[in-house]
Amino acid sequence: MTEPQQIVPRKILITDYDFPDLELEKSLYRKAGIEVVTAQCRTEADVIAASAGCQGLLVQYAPVNAAVFTARPEIRIVSRYGAGFDTVNTDDAKAHGVWVGNSPDYGVGEVATHAFAMMLSLLRHITFYDRDVKAGQWHFSSAGPMRRVSDMTVGILGLGRIGKRMAHIARNSFKHVIACDPYLLDGDFPAYVERVSMDELFSRADAISVHVPLNNETRGIVSRRMLRLMQAGSVLVNTARGPVVDIDALLETLDNGRLDGAALDVLPHEPPAVDSRIVQHPRVLLSPHAAFYSTVAEKELRRKAAQNLIDWALNGRPSYIVVEGRQTIEDS
Repeated sequence: MTEPQQIVPRKILITDYDFPDLELEKSLYRKAGIEVVTAQCRTEADVIAASAGCQGLLVQYAPVNAAVFTARPEIRIVSRYGAGFDTVNTDDAKAHGVWVGNSPDYGVGEVATHAFAMMLSLLRHITFYDRDVKAGQWHFSSAGPMRRVSDMTVGILGLGRIGKRMAHIARNSFKHVIACDPYLLDGDFPAYVERVSMDELFSRADAISVHVPLNNETRGIVSRRMLRLMQAGSVLVNTARGPVVDIDALLETLDNGRLDGAALDVLPHEPPAVDSRIVQHPRVLLSPHAAFYSTVAEKELRRKAAQNLIDWALNGRPSYIVVEGRQTIEDS
């Protein structure tokens, strides 16, 4: 068996980033002998302009699709900061023989803990009490009636790595844990999680946490019809991707009093306008796409995403594969 051919790239582009600096990535590439250039791309045209002479891309939010691959056929790999990869058109990558990698397991505990904290904050009215106290109201009933969490059922939409961790964390606080994930075998459901349909999840759960990737199937999956199934006084938490929730339908459901509250770490458009309805709504708890974050998780995210390109350069394939590309630059 022959050894895999090394495909050392001459140069890679970090298309965009919101980290304080890129010293971690640059130090990894220096050691690997890979040249790196950086930009703050917002459009496909930006990526095309900045990636001249590059064989690999390290992407945060910049869009990468057929326009990029057609204009820059020398690009053979794209690695994304994050478990999600919706900013990279994987169908286009596959058609052009481009590898796509991600960082699937860097912040599982952080996201699950963040979702659980947001859920308990809603159910225990923590942020609502804080608002009332600062407005001069001091009474245990100021935020409305409150149920006992240990009498409630928690529902989890999407039982992947993060969904399973959320179920594990929640099991000792809630009476029942139910989940919907049509892509898992029955044997992959933990014994303490009851498998239900999506309709049953939304109609039975007192609190729902969303943990699905963003794709054509899940875009808008938390729809007006689903929200109307939810029990009066229930809550919704989304730490997955903003577009999986129909925000207009969510606001309507909050306004008519059916939901007690919603907690969102992600929104369809980020950052939102300060005067937008979702930001100003009194029953909405927001955080700035921060569920993934701890200082340790951020470093792990960046290291794994950057390492994908190094591993491809040395071994012909990234460590975390989303799309398999051609084996060598010469094959392109």
